[in-house]
Amino acid sequence: MAYLTDIEIAQQCEMRPITEIAAKAGIDPDAVEQYGKYKAKINTAYIPQDKKDGKLILVTAITPTPAGEGKTTTTIGLADGLARIGKNVVGALREPSLGPVFGVKGGAAGGGYAQVVPMEDINLHFTGDFHAIGAANNLLAAMLDNHIQQGNELGIDVRKITWRRCVDMNDRQLRYVLDGLGGRTNGVPREDGYDITVASEIMAVFCLASSMTDLKERLSKIVVGYTFDDRPVTAGDLKAVGAMAALLKDALKPNLVQTLEGTPFFVHGGPFANIAHGCNSVIATRTALKLGDYVVTEAGFGADLGAEKFLDIKCRMAGLVPDAVVVVATVRALKMHGGLSKKELENEDLGALEKGVPNLLRHVSNIKNVYRLPCVVAVNRFPTDTDAEIDFIIAKCRELGVNTILSTVWAEGGKGGEDLAREVVRLCEEEQGNFTFSYDVNDSIEKKLRAITQKIYGGKDISILPAAKREIKKLKELGYGNLPVCVAKTQYSFTDDPKVLGAPEDFIVSVKEVKVSAGAGFVVALTGDIMTMPGLPKHPAAENIDVDENGVISGLF
Repeated sequence: MAYLTDIEIAQQCEMRPITEIAAKAGIDPDAVEQYGKYKAKINTAYIPQDKKDGKLILVTAITPTPAGEGKTTTTIGLADGLARIGKNVVGALREPSLGPVFGVKGGAAGGGYAQVVPMEDINLHFTGDFHAIGAANNLLAAMLDNHIQQGNELGIDVRKITWRRCVDMNDRQLRYVLDGLGGRTNGVPREDGYDITVASEIMAVFCLASSMTDLKERLSKIVVGYTFDDRPVTAGDLKAVGAMAALLKDALKPNLVQTLEGTPFFVHGGPFANIAHGCNSVIATRTALKLGDYVVTEAGFGADLGAEKFLDIKCRMAGLVPDAVVVVATVRALKMHGGLSKKELENEDLGALEKGVPNLLRHVSNIKNVYRLPCVVAVNRFPTDTDAEIDFIIAKCRELGVNTILSTVWAEGGKGGEDLAREVVRLCEEEQGNFTFSYDVNDSIEKKLRAITQKIYGGKDISILPAAKREIKKLKELGYGNLPVCVAKTQYSFTDDPKVLGAPEDFIVSVKEVKVSAGAGFVVALTGDIMTMPGLPKHPAAENIDVDENGVISGLF
C-alpha cells in the first residue's frame, strides 16, 4: 500500500486563516501580527494574566533509534485528541533547525496525519526567528573582535575567547577556523569556530527569557571570553545588549500556527536537547497556559536529555510543574535496543523486546520515582507490531504502576489519540504528583553531574578530566558554582557512547569540558565526542528537496 508523504498530506490540508485559529484560542485580535494568511506572531501584552494556568502535559520519549519514536507526532496527535474529546487545548513546540532539515533527521513538524502546518514554512524560514538569533550572536562576535581591533581597552586575551560565531546549517568545515588574516586592517589573527545556531547561548537565553527586560538582563551576563588576568568579559561590558535586543524584538513574540485539524499551536524557539536544553520558549509555554485548559508540549530526544533539562532547568527557572508526563515508545525501537538491526524489525521477537524494554522502564521509573510525576506510556503502533509484543510492554509498565495506551495518531490524527487524551485527563484530574528535582541546585557542580549520571542515566559515576577540573575550579571562584547543569551528551544512549543501547549499568560518564552559559543561567558539561556543529551525511536530505515553477516544494520530511 502506497502512503502519502508528510509533505503531501500537509499540502492537501485546507488550512483555516490564522485569525480564526487565534479567535479559537481566545486571543485578542489586536495581539495578532500576521505573517501571511496562515501564521502569526502574538503580542503577549494583550494576553490576560488573571486566568488560572491550564494543565501542563510534557511529552518525552525513550532513547531514540533509527527506527523512530514519533515524539512530536504524538504531541500534536495528543493535542488533537484532547480537542476531539471536548477539551480547550493549546500546544507548544520548538522550531525546526535548517541543519537537520537538510541533513539526515528531517524537519520537526510532526508526521502523517498529526502535523502542524504550514509544514514547509515551519521547517524552512518560518517567521525569521532563527535568522534574528543568528544575527544577534554574530553581532556580538563582530563587536568583540572590533573591540580588540580598536585597542582592546578591556584587556581581552584572544587565547581565552569563548564566544563563537554561528550559522543554522550542518557545516563541519566551519567547526575550527583561522580568521582575522590579511594584515592589520583586517582584524587580529586568532583561532575561531562556528556552532550551529541552535547551540548558541543566544538561543538558550531567548527560550528561557520571560520578558524583554529579562532577555536584556540575560544577554548582559553572557561571557564572551576572559582578560589576561582571568576576569570574565561579558556582552554588557562590550555595550552590545541594546543592539542585540533590537534584533530579537520581534522574534521574542511567539509564533501561532495550527494542526491539520485546526488545533492552535505555538512553535517558538528551538535549542537542541543533546547540546542545549531542548525546550520551546518559556514565553510560548506561559502564553499557552493562559489560553488553554490543557497545554501539550515536548522536550527533545529521550527523557534523559530533553525531559531532564525541561524539569531541572526550565521548570526550575520558570516556576513550572507538569501535571502529567507522556513517555513515547515503539515496539520497533525497543527491539533495536534489544540488539536487532533495522532490517530485522518486521518479525515478532519477544526475546529482543525483553532485552530492549529496560530502556523504556528506566525512563518511566525516572519520571515516576525521581521526579515523582504522574506518567503514561504511549506506544506508537506500527502494522508489524503483534498483540503479544504489545501485551508484553503493557505488562512490564503495569509492574511500575503505569498504564500503557496505544496511539495511532500518525495514521488517524486526533482520532488515534483519543484514548491517550482520556488517560492524560485522568492523570491530570485524579493523580497528584509531588514534583522534585533530580539535584539540589546549591550542590557542587561535581555533585550535580554525579546525581544526573546516577539517578537519571543509571551510571556508576563520573570521570572529570583534568581540563574540566580546572574549568570547574575557575567557575566556582567566579561565583557560577550554584547554577543548574546542562549536560551535552549523545542522544543515542544513556551513556556518553552512542553505540551502547538499552539500559546499561556500572558505566562512567567522562566530562571533557565545562563552560558557563551565564546568560542562560546554567553550566554546560560536554561529555563523550559531542559536537556543537554537526556535519552533513554522505547523501543529505537536501539532495531530494525541490520546488516547481508554481512554488510547490517537494522532498521535505
